[in-house]
Amino acid sequence: MASANPILPVPGKKNILITSALPYVNNVPHLGNIIGSTLSADVYSRYSKLRDRPTLFICGTDEYGTATETRALEAGVSPQELCDEFYAKHKAIYDWFDIAFDHFGRTTTEHQTKIVQTAFLQLKENGFLEERTTTQPYCEKHEAFLADRFVEGTCPKPGCGYEDARGDQCDKCGNLLDPFELINPKCKLDGATPVPRDTAHFFIRLDKLQGDVQKWFEKVSKEGNWSSNGIAITKAWLDRGLEARSITRDMKWGVPVPLPGYEKKVIYVWFDAPYGYPSITANYTDQWEKWWKNPDEVDLYQFMGKDNVPFHTVIFPASLIGAEGDKWTRLHTLSTSEYLNYENTKFSKSRGVGVFGDGAKDTGIGPSVWRYYLLSNRPESGDTQFEWSGFVAANNTELLANLGNFVNRVVKFVNAKLDGTVPEFSPSFTDESFDFPGWIESVNALLAEYNKEMELVHLRAGLKKVMEISSQGNLLLQYRLDNASLAAHPERTKTVIGLALNLASLIASVASPFIPATSQGIIRQLNSDLKFIPEKWDPEVLKPGHKLGKAEYLFTRIDEKKVAEWKDQYGGTQATRAAEAAAKEAKKKKQEEDKAKKAAKKAAKKALEAQAADSPEQTAATTEIKALPIREKPVEK
Repeated sequence: MASANPILPVPGKKNILITSALPYVNNVPHLGNIIGSTLSADVYSRYSKLRDRPTLFICGTDEYGTATETRALEAGVSPQELCDEFYAKHKAIYDWFDIAFDHFGRTTTEHQTKIVQTAFLQLKENGFLEERTTTQPYCEKHEAFLADRFVEGTCPKPGCGYEDARGDQCDKCGNLLDPFELINPKCKLDGATPVPRDTAHFFIRLDKLQGDVQKWFEKVSKEGNWSSNGIAITKAWLDRGLEARSITRDMKWGVPVPLPGYEKKVIYVWFDAPYGYPSITANYTDQWEKWWKNPDEVDLYQFMGKDNVPFHTVIFPASLIGAEGDKWTRLHTLSTSEYLNYENTKFSKSRGVGVFGDGAKDTGIGPSVWRYYLLSNRPESGDTQFEWSGFVAANNTELLANLGNFVNRVVKFVNAKLDGTVPEFSPSFTDESFDFPGWIESVNALLAEYNKEMELVHLRAGLKKVMEISSQGNLLLQYRLDNASLAAHPERTKTVIGLALNLASLIASVASPFIPATSQGIIRQLNSDLKFIPEKWDPEVLKPGHKLGKAEYLFTRIDEKKVAEWKDQYGGTQATRAAEAAAKEAKKKKQEEDKAKKAAKKAAKKALEAQAADSPEQTAATTEIKALPIREKPVEK
């Protein structure tokens, strides 16, 4: 259902449209997926909104394709039922991580069908689609053409030889592949060897669109400050030369091809999925074109892992150019990440290696700590590692010791000594023991650096500035906030308190994009609201006489012993843990059944004994029968 009060662009303002790569529906996202797209996009969306900009953040599940169709077949459910199940799982995980989409939708909608089919027909009409007969892998065992990713075998590229390469790409060397290139190809579903068969399909003529894409890329990648890996990957594709690519497939689960004779074919998911951004927006508001067909007033920011780059920087822009020229809002700023690895190994959806989104919640550690650690290790210029020791240290030595200590210390002191009220103070106060004007300048210098880094979408550097601003707070309090100081130097101490509380208000704002729940905790203690992020800090937002709320702990210490426990708990694969859990559950169930049988047997025995005690005649008769000798059968003569 469309929103009654949608966020819309405002003419003359800096309007920001944000998308994070649509997660594929039939897998639970792992931490690498989350930091690579949805969490990073959420940070920038929150920052942009706190800069008072009209900002719309859109995402949703990518639901069509062979992977969904096949998994549904394996599970004995319809593809739609499978999508419904996993959509709910994804949404629950992102909600727990405090990822605040303005709309989290899905691609299996009427709007998706209409928008994709319209683009398809426009490309055909404009001469950018071509019908070709191709040879595709066909599985004779289950009588179906196979999508490239459902053919598996050994990578043929020199120096690679990865045994689990897919027919579309090798996860080890990163090369795009043709399924017939694979050595010893097998059908992923049933292990049969696929055979080649001819089939007719439509191809998008990317070769005819290369010039326009190249010109657009060279301009916008500079204007939008694209990530270096995004530029490198796109440039490599363009330097190799674009080739026509098939955009239809022989299958049922997808957007139908809107042409006669193609009733049993659908538009391929890699072409269809990027149109999910506008179609999800269309489900959010019927005024979606104000965002998506408004290139002069809207800047599009897109967040993704590097493996998604070519689809967003080459294929999708080419599709938009070929369909409607310059009418579409196209990518302005691209923020891509490298890989987040897990304890010196790789996360893997197919093999279930590492911590997945639903596993984070099970640790009992709140989302702020998870968000902080992931963002402080965001793989912006190279691969980074998720390590449990680093996770615990980030909480104990950074969040707790720095930010949590600063806020809690000043609020507790004011509540205890000044009746919870902001004292009279002046930011222009000077004292030979501390350079207050210089300190204020230092905070503003850090704020300027923070805004600069955030505008460039350098999120990790932005978070570092947040902690440096918090460190300035601890510097201010050092040796200046105690009973003796308040008694001996009341004016100076009250200045320290007034500046510290106002700094806490600033920290709540600049930290909110990263750890929103913590920022809410700060403003509760300040009994205030979340302020816009300024160009220059106002140290008198909280006026003298303002009443504070109750002090609370923003963070609690994590026992270092948890490192070994979590390593053991999450050290195996998800599949192994699932099997162990299933085996444990089966064992428990059998134990309960055995216990029930034993109890029933015991109860029956007691019932017989009770019955015997109530009927002495019967007992005597039974005893007599039991006492009779057993006669052997006489030998026949």
